[in-house]
Amino acid sequence: MLRHKFLVTAALAAAIFAQAPAFSADDAVVAKVGSLEIRQSELDLAIQNLDPQLAQLPDEQKKVAALSGAIDVKLLASGAIAEGVKDTEDFKKRMAYIGDRELHNAYFRKHVIDAVTADEVKARYDKEIAGIPKQEEIHARHILVKTEDEAKAVIADLDKGKDFAAIAKEKSQDSNKDEGGDLGWFGRGRMVPEFEEAAFALEKGAYTKTPVQSQFGFHVIKLEDKRDAPPPGLDQVEDQVRQLVMRDKYVALIEKAKTDQKVEIVDEALKKGYDDVNKMREAGEAPAVPVQQ
Repeated sequence: MLRHKFLVTAALAAAIFAQAPAFSADDAVVAKVGSLEIRQSELDLAIQNLDPQLAQLPDEQKKVAALSGAIDVKLLASGAIAEGVKDTEDFKKRMAYIGDRELHNAYFRKHVIDAVTADEVKARYDKEIAGIPKQEEIHARHILVKTEDEAKAVIADLDKGKDFAAIAKEKSQDSNKDEGGDLGWFGRGRMVPEFEEAAFALEKGAYTKTPVQSQFGFHVIKLEDKRDAPPPGLDQVEDQVRQLVMRDKYVALIEKAKTDQKVEIVDEALKKGYDDVNKMREAGEAPAVPVQQ
């Protein structure tokens, strides 16, 4: 179904403006409900506000779903107009609030969402990456066997100069045996503690001289290489970084507005709560970027 917000807002808007339409000449009528018309622009808005599940439908099905919702809106809006709902104080208050919210959203889109540049995102990404502590990562292989004696026999073969990968292919019981026991690169916290402790203690090119027991069996581990873990690429975290840039822009926008306009809260309890929320926002402990309504 259409989002509840859209149904309510569209119905109220339809009731207000149905008697005084202001559509452009090329804004085609796609449907009529009694004396009310549904224009292409309204259908486009309905499509944009579809429930996320319906938004995944093919385009033609989305249009039908959106049109169905828009027709429902017009049907009840027509009844509301007939009953004089738009002249009630409650309706006027709701429309005033909705109008302010839409102005807020339009201003937010213009000065926050649409104002974010690729250079700003890249600069913020570089700043965040520079602040990430270095994390050690290792590239290791292992040979997994069932018993300690089997592991000792593997170590004896290695001591004789036999190839680690070849032994892994022949004797390892792990699923990666065909890759010569290659585990690739990994950081701390990825492996069981016993394995991790032994692997990270090795020097490059060395292998464990005693079997390492874990819940899976007995391991012989070889350290291929060490490095500082590379940071995630911008393409992997661009959405998160963009949110940070948007947050900063929104905070700056709100703070400037507060210097231009006085905010006065009469109720002391509400004032304390408002002040507490703003302190949390400044500390980054509460969302600063509003969810678009």
